[in-house]
Amino acid sequence: MTETLVPPRSGSLLPLLSVSLLTGVGYALAGPFMSLFLIKELAAGPFAVGAFLLAMSLAALAVSTVLGRWSDGRAVRRNLMVWASVAGGVSFGLFAVLRNYWLLLVVAMSLSAVASCLMPQMFAYARQSLERSGSARAPLAISAVRTMVSVSWVAGPPVAALLIDASGFIGLFAVSAVVYLVAAVVTGLALPELGSGAEGPPVPGSELRREVVLATAAFTLLQGATAVGVYALPLYLTDVLHGTTADAGLVLGLCAALEIPLMLGFGALAMRIDYRRLVLVGGVVALAYYGVMLATTATWQVAAAQALHAVVIAAVMGVGISYFQDLVPDRPGYATTLFTGTAKVSAMMAGPLLALAQVFGYRSAYAIGLAMSVLGLALLVPARRRAV
Repeated sequence: MTETLVPPRSGSLLPLLSVSLLTGVGYALAGPFMSLFLIKELAAGPFAVGAFLLAMSLAALAVSTVLGRWSDGRAVRRNLMVWASVAGGVSFGLFAVLRNYWLLLVVAMSLSAVASCLMPQMFAYARQSLERSGSARAPLAISAVRTMVSVSWVAGPPVAALLIDASGFIGLFAVSAVVYLVAAVVTGLALPELGSGAEGPPVPGSELRREVVLATAAFTLLQGATAVGVYALPLYLTDVLHGTTADAGLVLGLCAALEIPLMLGFGALAMRIDYRRLVLVGGVVALAYYGVMLATTATWQVAAAQALHAVVIAAVMGVGISYFQDLVPDRPGYATTLFTGTAKVSAMMAGPLLALAQVFGYRSAYAIGLAMSVLGLALLVPARRRAV
């Protein structure tokens, strides 16, 4: 018995791409400058910054995991995306007007946590819709949806830097709030509600197989390296290399611009090459990226290194979505939440690690990233699928 409320249609992909772009812009404006906001605007010290980012990520992980499991058995995925977008808009609206550390922490652990389920639900919706329409190009389509997030990062950080210079963090968070609310309207009006994500009973033990556990640990470390590097980048450029906030925005935007063709290219390759091999390529390139970043002495060198970083993101964060969805194919919401959960745990780790880098110098953030990438790659190598 099917629960499909509206027949899936390929036309759903276009509004889904729009939602991905909008939510990507909303986060790309504010996310990379959150640590800078805490330090410069709230005068938070190393411990306070680390605690805030840790608590924010922990709450996001808990809420998105619960909602991810819940969504697989009910026809609620589109509505969850609407309410998550609304929660994101309200949370950034409050960040624009509040300047009390503890009140903002409450907002981060409640409304922002609900908003965090938007990305995994969006990718689960894409997979579910494509499978029901009979499409065999799910990896490429999901990479296209993920590419919209990269597109948003081309303009997001540079525009964010301009907003900070022109109107401070009030203008930055206000614009982010509006973008999230627009995403809620587009989702509600343009996307049909699908049936439940689960097509049958879950495969026993499918969520705890050896390769699932190893892949989860590996992606946590690989994405943790990226998280601490991105968090530290504005501070590294301004405090160590004596650049400007605009330089940080341009470098982040450059990386996103380079990701766009790479994301689509890796998505096309994923239709012919094993996902795990492509992710391994990303892990190897990560070692090169953090090694180069440790040696940089000028802003232009950091900008040049973003070519390597873009390969890492395209392989690990782009192909990784399809990789996890294939690990647990009977539960798209859970599988995608598991993948994005590794990013949330990574952000939890990155908070305290950024505080450590604040003490020893922001260059040390890239030594930390190098060590995490080595460990992540070591875990991913033996994570081969076994016959069941």
